[in-house]
Amino acid sequence: MKKLILLVLVCLSQFSFNPPALTWVAIGDSITYLNDHANETGNRISKGYMTQVVEQLPHIKFVNKGYNGWTAVKIASEFDQLNVPVGDVYSIFLGTNDWWGFKPLGTWDDYLQNTGTTTVHGAFRVIKDKIKKINPEAKIIFITPMQRVDFVYINNFKNNAYGSYKPKNGQNLEDFANAIVKIAKFENCQVVDLFHMKGLQQKNLVKFKRLKDPGTGDYRNYVYPDFIDVPFNPTSDEYPYPVESIDMTFDGLHPSDAGYTKISDALVKILKRF
Repeated sequence: MKKLILLVLVCLSQFSFNPPALTWVAIGDSITYLNDHANETGNRISKGYMTQVVEQLPHIKFVNKGYNGWTAVKIASEFDQLNVPVGDVYSIFLGTNDWWGFKPLGTWDDYLQNTGTTTVHGAFRVIKDKIKKINPEAKIIFITPMQRVDFVYINNFKNNAYGSYKPKNGQNLEDFANAIVKIAKFENCQVVDLFHMKGLQQKNLVKFKRLKDPGTGDYRNYVYPDFIDVPFNPTSDEYPYPVESIDMTFDGLHPSDAGYTKISDALVKILKRF
């Protein structure tokens, strides 16, 4: 009898440590895209958030459907051409480019009434519905945009943008994050609210921004928020985020390895329950 009980316990133990395989489709913008393109970061990252997740949860395989510079509106508009595969779990990590790219957030009614891709609310409804058409049983995880400080693209200094400390086109990035949280709760889906996550505030995104002192012309390391409105000349100035300035991001916008770890840790807590 004792041998039988022991055999049953061993079998149950083996079963409990071998969860079923899951396919995770990560839909997003450059923050997702860069997981598989570290060379485009000046090799300032080594592991994106998906890679870090599957290292901890090896029964999950991911499909990277991140598109550099894309908005939720564009992904919704072109979803049928993106060859999004069947998955067990989908994450939607969008919104920061919509905010910077003048896309109107719209209203809650745009989501409820499925008004289409003219607003971000409507675009999220389209994306959600398209996913459910692929797999009605799929789990969906919504991820809000992170806060951001001044972004300067490491491969093209002329590609730069100010941070979310002020509105763009009359819209605040926090409103986009709050809208995504509301959508997730309405759909009874999990949400990772990066915008309000401890440790990802603007003061934690970079250690400093190296800029020329307007008075002396000498380079200084300005911490947030002191660098706001200090001029940066993309045609003549040095890159303002040297390696030693990296904190939760490496360029004011895109996560560093440490930033990706914050994201992956939050996702692991959710995914291991599926």
